[in-house]
Order: sequence, then structure tokens, then C-alpha cells
Amino acid sequence: MNVIRTDCLVIGAGLAGCAYALRAARAGLDVQLLSLDGPLAANSDWAQGGIIYSATSDPVVFARDIMDASDQTANPAAIRHLVNEGPAAVRELLLEDLAIGFDRDPAGGLEFTREGGHSERRIIHSKDTTGHAILAAVAARVDATPGITRRLGGVAIDLLTLSHNTDNPADKYEPLTCFGAYVLDTQSGEVCAIVAKKTVLATGGLGQIFQHTTNQPGSVGHGVAMAYRVGARVIDLEYTQFHPTVFWKKGAPRFLITEALRGEGAVLVNARGERFMDKVHPRGSLAPRDVVSRTIHLELAASGETCVWLDLSAMTTDFIRERFPSIYERCLKHDVDITREPIPVVPAAHFSCGGVHTDLCGRTNVRHLNAIGETGCTGLHGANRLASTSLLECLTSAKFAAEADAADIARNEFRLPVPRVWQSPAREADPTLIRQDMVLLQNTMWNYAGVIRSPKRLTRARRILLELREEIQSFYRGYRLSRPLIELRNAVQTALLVVYAAGLNPRSKGCHYVTDGED
Repeated sequence: MNVIRTDCLVIGAGLAGCAYALRAARAGLDVQLLSLDGPLAANSDWAQGGIIYSATSDPVVFARDIMDASDQTANPAAIRHLVNEGPAAVRELLLEDLAIGFDRDPAGGLEFTREGGHSERRIIHSKDTTGHAILAAVAARVDATPGITRRLGGVAIDLLTLSHNTDNPADKYEPLTCFGAYVLDTQSGEVCAIVAKKTVLATGGLGQIFQHTTNQPGSVGHGVAMAYRVGARVIDLEYTQFHPTVFWKKGAPRFLITEALRGEGAVLVNARGERFMDKVHPRGSLAPRDVVSRTIHLELAASGETCVWLDLSAMTTDFIRERFPSIYERCLKHDVDITREPIPVVPAAHFSCGGVHTDLCGRTNVRHLNAIGETGCTGLHGANRLASTSLLECLTSAKFAAEADAADIARNEFRLPVPRVWQSPAREADPTLIRQDMVLLQNTMWNYAGVIRSPKRLTRARRILLELREEIQSFYRGYRLSRPLIELRNAVQTALLVVYAAGLNPRSKGCHYVTDGED
């Protein structure tokens, strides 16, 4: 087995992983960056709306909006950290260093928009493909920076810890300590060990454990599952945010319809053309995401319709084509002309407000193991995330984790033992069985642990998932490793953690909504 040694192993190459790698390399550290597919295959690339840059807005109001969106459950320290440090992170990397082409007003200043839950315009954007504009520039700089090795097709299997992966029996008495990960090279099929002083989980979200999601393929909570298996604390996993507006048409793929449309005047209507959000929340269609998703769910249940509609009639044709060109073209590809007709939309799993518990520098309770971006949880989002805070959190958490790690590596000695050799069976797994298990898992989560939950539904979900995990564990041990098999193993573990957390919390808060009925 090949053993690679490095300063920092970054698992995941979205915005958080890339921003960390860039800062760590600039501090003189060697970085190994695991990238599942191409440089832009990350949820960050699909972010449409924008990124908060609050240098011109009132930080007190910004902090209040985050807390209000969370249903008063967010961590005040994490909010202060983001509000105080976030603007500098955006300015340093995106505006000054990379000069991202954000949209400008006629005077040349940054153009600001507003989204759900925001009381003022504070979001900068690049048309309706902001995530792509940012990640493309950051990823290109990563690939041009000495000291960073991008490993395309590298999939982390399990974290290396002193407790589990050395031949010294005394190591199990050491504090929980991570020193890298076993990694599958999906191109060669070989497993190597990457031994690192610091290991950073930046694997993104878990939306693909649900039947309908805005997340990239493979987003099954890899970091959460791996961290949990080695004893890391996970927190707030019941708070899975469902985005209220995802394109729906029979036979067409689901894709995100940015909240910025509602920020510019679009409104949600039902089959009768009624603005049903106006009677539910004072901000109407710009209410926080949990409120909007739940109201749409109830509206569809009552009416029997398959979707609601996003009415853009308040906007001119030219404005729609200029401001939202990607959404216009994509909807038109599926025979929906958004300059002439409303967009059919439904909710879908979007963002995990919980994750691996960390401090404000990304540190977990496992020594030398960090979690950043959506994988980590400082409590910033509480029970519900405020729109367009995710990219900002990626930059801020990456900056502070990299700075802390560089300081630790400069002043400390690290014990980096030779890990045990990985052994894997030679038999190939049946891909049909893997797909069938994943479909069962996703349907179970959507039907029993989705937008609205009940004790009975959660009990049923847990029973199904526990039995499924036993089948998958047996399957996993008996066959040669592959990416789909690793994803299935992590998906069932993540799903169980979400269901377990939901079952422990009887209080409806934010995007965790529990009915007390028997349905």
C-alpha cells in the first residue's frame, strides 16, 4: 500500500476546501486536496443567488436577521464571528485577490440584491451563477499554486486514528487523534494512505440521502459519517433545510430556482393564482426558507396539486433575461418561458444546518481533525440557515481553520505512524443492488423524515434504516471498494444520524417541524 505524507489533507474541493488549501499553501504548508470529480464538481458551483458582503450594511441588523431566520436558536458567538470577519474574507480573496466579476450598478459600484429572511439588500452576485463564478476562479488559482496537489477521483474511505489504525496496542489509550485517511483512487482502483498532520473535512452537504435535492451527486454526508465513526461529536442534524423553489416538471430534472428571483419581486402563487404566502408571514414570499417550504408542502397536500408557481410578472422581459440568464435558458430548455409564464416549483432538500461540531477555527473534539463549510457546525445557522450565508461561511471557516492549523504545525511536533495496510476483497459488487439500496434509503428519508415529520414516521424510518444498514455493512465487507459502495455506506450512516437526531427533538424549530399526530 502506498503511503503519502503531507502537512494538510483536505477532503473535498468545493469553495471551503479550495479556500483552505489556498491559504494553507500560502502559509508554506504542503496540501493534498481530494477532488471527487472535476474542479467544479461541488455544491458551491451550483449556488445561484449570491454571497453576503455586508461592508455597506448595518452589522447589527445582519446579525439579527441570522438569529431571526434560525428561530432564535443560532449560536451568538458564531453569528458575531461571521458578521465581524466575513466581509474581510470576501474582500481579501474575491474582490482584491481574484477580482471576481460581480455585477455592478451604472456608477460602477457593487450591485446588491435581497433574498428571503433579509431585511435589506446586502448580497452581491454574478448574474444567477455566482457560485460558478467564484469557484471557477478559486479552483483555477488553487491549481496554479505550488504546494497543492489535487487528487482527481480520490475518495476518502475512513479516517486514520491512533485508536484504530496502528499496530501499537498502547495507542488506544491516547486521546482521540486523527492522522489522515485511507483513500480510494477511483481511476486505478487502488487504496493508499495519506498521512497528515491536519485533516480537514470539507465534503459539503447530505442532500442526496433524500429523494429530491438540489445537491450534487455524491453529497451524502461523507464527512459526517466518517467523523462519527471515529468518535467526533455531531450536532443539529435534525435541521435539514429544504429549499422552497426547485424546478418541477414531469420528465425533467430538478434544479434550483434562486431565491434572488423573489428578492427582485417574484411571488409564489397556487393553482388559483392566489399569493398564499401573504397570509402566513409578514414578508410573504420572502419569508425564511423553512416557513416557505412548509407552507408549500401544506398547500400541495390540501389542493392535491403537484406544484406551486413562481410568478415573475412584476419583472420586465429584458430584466429577466439580463439578471437571470441561466435560469431563463434552463427553463426554456424544458419548454417553460419564464418571461411569459410562471415557473412550476416544489421544495427539495438543500442544506444541512448541522454537522460535525467545531469551534470557530474548525476544530473538532478529535485532535488534528477539522470540519469546515457545510460539513462543520459552529451553530451559526441554528435551526434554519439565512439565505446566502453558505458561501460566506465557506470562506470564513476556511480562513480561520488554515490560520490556526499553520500556527499549530509551526509550533508542535506530530506523531505520524505508519498505518495498517488496507485489505479489500477482490469480488465486484453488483451495481444494481447498490442502486436499489440507495433508492430505498432516499425514499424512506423523503417520506418519513422530510419537510414535515411525526414520531410515528421517524420510528418507521429508523426501523427501515437499521435493517438496511446491516445489509449494507455485510455487503461492504464482502466486496471490492468502489465509489458507489462507499457512498452507500456513508449515506445510510448519515441518514440514521439525521433520523436519530430528529427523534430526540420533540420541539418544532426552524426546518425541523414535528406534528404530534399519529400519521
